[in-house]
Amino acid sequence: MSRPRIVIVGAGFAGYRTARTLSKLVRHKADITLLNPTDYFLYLPLLPQVAAGLLEPRRVTVSLSGTLPRVRLVLGEADGIDLDSRTVHYTGPEGEGGTLAYDRLVLAVGSVNKLLPIPGVAEHAHGFRGLPEALYLRDHVTRQMELAAGADDPKSCAARCTFVVVGAGYTGTEVAAQGQRYTEAQVRKRPLPNGRKPRWLLLDVAPRVLPEMDERLSRTADRVLRERGVEVRMGTSVKEATHDGVLLTDGEFVDTRTLVWCVGVRPDPLVEGVGQPMERGRLLVDPHLQVPGHPEVFACGDAAAVPDLNNPGGYTPMTAQHAWRHGAVVARNVAASIGVGERTFYRHRDLGFVVDLGGVQAAANPLGVHLPGPLAGAVTRGYHLAAMPGNRVRVAADWLLDAVLPRQAVQLGLVRSWSVPLDTASPELPRVPDSASGPAETSTGGAPTEPPGPVRRTDTPAEED
Repeated sequence: MSRPRIVIVGAGFAGYRTARTLSKLVRHKADITLLNPTDYFLYLPLLPQVAAGLLEPRRVTVSLSGTLPRVRLVLGEADGIDLDSRTVHYTGPEGEGGTLAYDRLVLAVGSVNKLLPIPGVAEHAHGFRGLPEALYLRDHVTRQMELAAGADDPKSCAARCTFVVVGAGYTGTEVAAQGQRYTEAQVRKRPLPNGRKPRWLLLDVAPRVLPEMDERLSRTADRVLRERGVEVRMGTSVKEATHDGVLLTDGEFVDTRTLVWCVGVRPDPLVEGVGQPMERGRLLVDPHLQVPGHPEVFACGDAAAVPDLNNPGGYTPMTAQHAWRHGAVVARNVAASIGVGERTFYRHRDLGFVVDLGGVQAAANPLGVHLPGPLAGAVTRGYHLAAMPGNRVRVAADWLLDAVLPRQAVQLGLVRSWSVPLDTASPELPRVPDSASGPAETSTGGAPTEPPGPVRRTDTPAEED
């Protein structure tokens, strides 16, 4: 009798945890296949430190084949699920098509940038969900600071050293905090004309920074950002984006060449094609994380609407903490479905949150205990080292080197603006041109008028929640 075929789609927090736990539970009693566009798991919480030049890119990536020895890795991007024939269709990295048959399916495709119907945003903003976007932002910010330092025109200098981050949630707050420290370090090496300082703006329509977190974390983050000179503007967002800047909802026009879009995420649109009941773009599952009517299909992470048993009628938030724990429950339930162990339902306990604000500053409330200043910074970094499934020594070494050596501020030019468009459902993959040569990079980092090649699974802007 052949062994059950288990296919896991996606290797984010939920998918990676599912694969790792399941491989230990079933060992050689099932064939496990992991389908993912990249050969690594991305530790997303440290991505802002990559954009700020604090960590090297490979530090936040964990090899799938190197850490999942009993799991078959298939490189590709799923673009169709057939529940009747129990198959997953995918497109490989070189454009070839393929099909995977399954007896058990785990959908852990995660989330992508959330778009809003604001004029000019799709053309002039860049998101922050994948490694290519972080590498692009690091180069772009470095380039703008270098151009500002050499500019003769005061207006051009001011625009180039002005950076606008939209979205004061977890990601946007860290991007603004880390980015401000990065540009300040550059100014110390090469002062801007007339003693000008980099200008960072953090915008959000919410009434406070980190609106989804404890108010004490919000106050800490707000205070640290303002003390560093970041302009925190709550109740304000972008009304229109242009090549020369952004028009804010309060009527002010800000001259800038940098617009970072961190307004939130939406479930990967792949789940919409499954044809099963949805909840605000997420695939509905039961407390065992199974799709009703299809006991062989499981879903977890940001793409799944998982009932919150601690909040009847609600669903668990789209956070890495939940996705990681979803993966463990799904693994146990998949194993139970093939006769290994017993299944369980998902119930969580809030472990608190940590937000790295750069240097020794952080906002943290582990297990609900609010921590101040440097102590929060130490706990935050300790948490990340404990949570990472690999590269701990390398990450700690980079942090140590940053504390004693000046940060390297160079642009490598490996990721161009047209290769990381905002309107893509594949932020983990840079756009690939049709020909060997792509368009020249614009001086502002904005998207060219005719970018080459299609973006895989590009979608129309989603409505605002």
